[in-house]
Amino acid sequence: MTTRRMFIKAGAAALCTCGLPASARVSTNRFPDLTPPDYAQVKLSEGRLQTQLDHQRDLYLGIDNDRLLKPFRVRAGQAAPGADMGGWYDASDDFHIDPSDWSTANWHGYIPGHSFGQYLSGLARSYAITGAPKTREKVASMVRDYLPTISAAFFKDYPLPAYTYDKIVIGMVDAFRYAGVPEAKIALDKATDAVLPYLPEKALTREERRARPYTQEAEIWDEPYILPEHLFQAWKLGMGDRYRDLAIRFLQDDALFNPLADGVSPLKGKHAYSHVNALNSAIEAWYATGDQTYLKAAINGFDFVERQSYATGGWGPNEELVAADDTETLYNMLTDTHRTFETPCGAYGHFKITRSLLGITRNSRYGDSMERVLYNTILGAKPTEPNGDTFYYSDYSHTATKFFRGEAWPCCSGTFIQIAADYGISAYLLEADSVYVNLYIASNLTATVSGETVRFTQVTDYPLADTGRIEITPAHETRFNVFLRIPGWSGASTKITVNGIAVTTEVTAGQFLKIDRTWRKGDIIEIRFDMGIRLEPLNASHPEMVAVMTGPMVLFPIEAPETPLTAATWLKTARVSPEIWSVNTPQGDIALKPFMAITNETYRLYNHVRV
Repeated sequence: MTTRRMFIKAGAAALCTCGLPASARVSTNRFPDLTPPDYAQVKLSEGRLQTQLDHQRDLYLGIDNDRLLKPFRVRAGQAAPGADMGGWYDASDDFHIDPSDWSTANWHGYIPGHSFGQYLSGLARSYAITGAPKTREKVASMVRDYLPTISAAFFKDYPLPAYTYDKIVIGMVDAFRYAGVPEAKIALDKATDAVLPYLPEKALTREERRARPYTQEAEIWDEPYILPEHLFQAWKLGMGDRYRDLAIRFLQDDALFNPLADGVSPLKGKHAYSHVNALNSAIEAWYATGDQTYLKAAINGFDFVERQSYATGGWGPNEELVAADDTETLYNMLTDTHRTFETPCGAYGHFKITRSLLGITRNSRYGDSMERVLYNTILGAKPTEPNGDTFYYSDYSHTATKFFRGEAWPCCSGTFIQIAADYGISAYLLEADSVYVNLYIASNLTATVSGETVRFTQVTDYPLADTGRIEITPAHETRFNVFLRIPGWSGASTKITVNGIAVTTEVTAGQFLKIDRTWRKGDIIEIRFDMGIRLEPLNASHPEMVAVMTGPMVLFPIEAPETPLTAATWLKTARVSPEIWSVNTPQGDIALKPFMAITNETYRLYNHVRV
């Protein structure tokens, strides 16, 4: 199956960008010049990011395949040894919901086997980082053991076939490209044959799906509009032309991409995470077809989402997006819900779209957005427990706490390992003669730049520290460019030196700083960020609700009274230890912490300031 869009500019070597705002202009090449490094090129240093990745990887390495494959075997009518995983993951008849009374819902067996492909994907990416034989053997064995379980019976009366098939696609794609497991192509072909009778003819909206016959409410929640992203990737890997055709079939042009491209938001009431994921499908569609409609849709769609984000970068309270002109929902949700941001899933989708748009536009605001989500959401997530307890929502209410979802192995258990594996490739972007430093994280990058092998070593405690150090070690002295992202919040005193000498280029907040020179072994870039205390309002309609911030981090008041204080009082917040700040008030001192330092305390995001 093809559409007219497959042929529009399909052979073009360049794209016209005259219809895009200046900040979103793309390069004249069809594909973006800037690309992330390969997984193996970046190694995280010891710290929170590496600890989080190690935990997620080791957790899934330790689950035996019989448990992981049990729902597939049960639904195929095969012998199914091993213990149940529990929660959403099991093949069970227990699942039921009553939309008129959600308190009676039982989520056990909601989507059997749904996250198997994501666990496979995360482990394959982990193998690509480390090259550990144990991890590759786990990936290969999961694919081999999955193959004989594949059956159309699995998808019969399955509530969300497109949802789970999408995760199988990325699992097999990643096992094939990162772990070199050839059976993954066979498994993907078999799974595709099995699911096709149960997929709709196009990417139905929930409203369209509700207009058709159904037996249970969960069937309305399927997400065929997320399929193109990974199907296009399978096609690009040479896994089969039918994956391109299927990707085009499920592009949600009329209901989503065309209005977004025209600057109109259709996002009100839409499921938050899956529609941000759909923006990644738009990126892949642009790569595949050259049709600027998809690029405009991705840029404009992300703009709409970012405008309805909290100071943390999180969005979608109760997993729903709001209208473009809605100024009240985010405010009301500070008291109406504890389910404010679907954290591992939302952060995973957010990282993908910001990484892509940064590579295409070279606009540093996308890196700013990524790091805000990193430090204020996912890096503070509670680690997944061996019994499947998973951190799902970040809570931004006035009486917030950190808590698990409450059912084992929900969707965020699958995206958690994937985003943790993606930390390294999100830190840098590359082109032939340049390295762009996007995230200031302790890490090592090895890349070929201007024809030479160059090692970059970042040493930093940023953002808990305002300094960073990058040592550059080329195999031979070589001239190339280093671009440093200067965050939009950076103050005028931000300083950059090379070997102790201040750079002569003006340091401008919200832009990349270019350093063009001949680099030699042991050259040192040092950065000192001006990251004083500032207050960020919820939105223009609620300037009285402010978050206390330093650098990219929100500082959350801990177990604090809700008595309004003046803005001047909050601006006197000062650091008292590496991970604690404090402000003196008439009611006594209030401690503040970044999200990653909060454990079991009660906290809040926004503070009502007294005029």
